[in-house]
Amino acid sequence: MSEIEYEVIDHVAHVRLNRPDKHNGLTLPMLDGLTAAAERAAKDKSLRAVLIYGNGSSFCSGLDFGTVGKDRVGVAKTFVPNPLTGANSFQTPGWAWRSVPVPVIAVITGHCYGGGLQIALGADFRYAATDADLSILEAKWGLIPDMSLSMSIAQLTGIDIAKRLTMTGEMLTADYAKQIGLVSEVSDDPMAEAMEFIEVIKQQSPDAVAAAKELFERTWNQGPRSSFGTEQRLQLRMLRGYNSGIARKAGLKRESPEFRERQF
Repeated sequence: MSEIEYEVIDHVAHVRLNRPDKHNGLTLPMLDGLTAAAERAAKDKSLRAVLIYGNGSSFCSGLDFGTVGKDRVGVAKTFVPNPLTGANSFQTPGWAWRSVPVPVIAVITGHCYGGGLQIALGADFRYAATDADLSILEAKWGLIPDMSLSMSIAQLTGIDIAKRLTMTGEMLTADYAKQIGLVSEVSDDPMAEAMEFIEVIKQQSPDAVAAAKELFERTWNQGPRSSFGTEQRLQLRMLRGYNSGIARKAGLKRESPEFRERQF
């Protein structure tokens, strides 16, 4: 049985955490599997979106210390950073989704704790069930979050809130998590809401969607000069692409565009 399932359905990659009896508690092979899934999705130009969710009742209860702690050699290897990205094998499974050129949506049900929350925060959007609960739970174990949260949470909430949640490990309801910016939408049926959003995305140029994601990933913490240059370069790529031409022609004729596979 694969602990990370990857399936493409109607141009959407479904990435499923598959340890439902353990509330999808993370193992070292699961971390590797998530990284592999992100790399696979990044190479597939036919994709329009990625969904990440857990089989069973929970998204992810965090690192399974009982299982991971038995493999001290594996843990030591996981701490070694990639010389190109600076991220190690704990951090990459959360942050790698930012390099996938389609919207990545985490659908959160049940528990979303620790490493699970950090994976969810690495997605572009988070759709949570009304009864989901979330926590930066590392405080319970006398630790700090080390799976890319320092980058992802900085884009979503204030530094005082980030410090408080990390210091206390307090439990958050889905509604409160949305209030402070950690969750995008709360719904009784978050999967249905996410699929509705994906259908809207599918009506847009796949190249423009990819460029929009790249635009903000590159410029969010940059100054005007660097950001304006990025805008210019990306827009020139769009103007030279065939999907931009398809969108313009369809708009002038008031027709629904029929886009080709993502070019960039």
